[in-house]
Parts: sequence; structure tokens; C-alpha cells
Amino acid sequence: MEDTILNRNAAACLAGVVLAGGRSRRMGGGMKALQSLGRSSLLQHVIDRLSPQVARLYLSVEEYSPELGRFGLEQVPDPQPGSKGPLAGLLAGLARAAEDGYEWLLLAPCDAPFLPPDLAIRLFACAEAERADVAVVRHASRLQPTFSLWGRTAREDIRQAVEEAGMAGFMQFLARRRHAVLDWRAVEGEANPFFNINDPVALAEAAMMIDDSQGK
Repeated sequence: MEDTILNRNAAACLAGVVLAGGRSRRMGGGMKALQSLGRSSLLQHVIDRLSPQVARLYLSVEEYSPELGRFGLEQVPDPQPGSKGPLAGLLAGLARAAEDGYEWLLLAPCDAPFLPPDLAIRLFACAEAERADVAVVRHASRLQPTFSLWGRTAREDIRQAVEEAGMAGFMQFLARRRHAVLDWRAVEGEANPFFNINDPVALAEAAMMIDDSQGK
């Protein structure tokens, strides 16, 4: 019963944002989010797994994209023209979520089609337990900052990092700011839930994982 109540409370105060504004250079250009994987696009896989975990879901983009409009999610452009990195996308997402009254923002990349269905609730519980306004996944001894939960109280620190210090990435920011760490235990025989698809080789590997799970 306690887990059910926590799950309900978390979902009610959580928004989510999918990072979809990268340049996809290693994929050969174009929009990585629109690459096909099995019967869906990469982005659709992420939306299907993320949307049940949050009350509202946004897309973080460099600028508005008609191609992404078909997914039916509000697009949140970077606060400044040009690619300023994922930290700027997070800043814009936090600002938009705050306008809609959400206290927390769940972050995930568009190229992680196997992300866990309980990512939000576990990050939320971690943040609550540690009394932190930022919680980040650590998997296989590596911090995974694009799988993270951010409280609206972290927004001003992020703004200063982006607009005044010129930071673009998460690791530099997290190195100087307190955050909770959620150690995600690997399950033997289970696909890596934080598998990122950054190039055609990884896309082909993910396609084989999809085929195996669907029995080809």
C-alpha cells in the first residue's frame, strides 16, 4: 500500500522531458530520434516507456521541428539559439514544467529504447530518502546523468551554470553540486536498461535485442 501511495504522489508532481535536440553526428546526421527500431522509431519507444511514469511529457529540442510534431508532445526549444548542450535543454524543460506547476522533472534521452518502466518512482524515492533535489542513476559503476530527476529548486543553479559559466554538459555541473545517486543493479540475462544508441552499430545491436524479445 505504501508503494502505491508513493507511486501516485510521485506521478502527480512529475513532468518528464525527452532530450531530442542532439546533432546525431555519429549516426550520420539527421534526426536520431526518427531512426527506425523494430516497428517504431527510437523516440516512440522512449515515449511509450516514459509517458506512463509522469503526468506530462515534453520534448527538448534545439528549435521547433515539424517532423517531431507528429508525436503529439509539446516541444520546448533551447533558451538560446544554437546548440548549447543538454544542460540548456534541461534548463528550458525545468522552466516549462514550473509554468505548468510541476515540482520535479524526469529526464531521459531519445536514444534509450529499453529504459526502465519504474525509473521515475525509483529516482523519486532516492531523492526523497537523501533529501536532495537532484537524483542521478549510476549503472555498472558509471554515472548516467541523462537518466535523472531534477527538482525545480535546482533551476537557478542550472541557469547560472548555463548562462553565466557557459556549461553545456551534466558531468561538469554535477561535479560541483550535491546530488543523490541511485545505484541500479544489473540483472543477469537482462538487456542493459540504459543502453544508448549513438551510431549505426549500436542501432543494429538494439534491433537484434528487439527481435530476441519479440521472438523474431
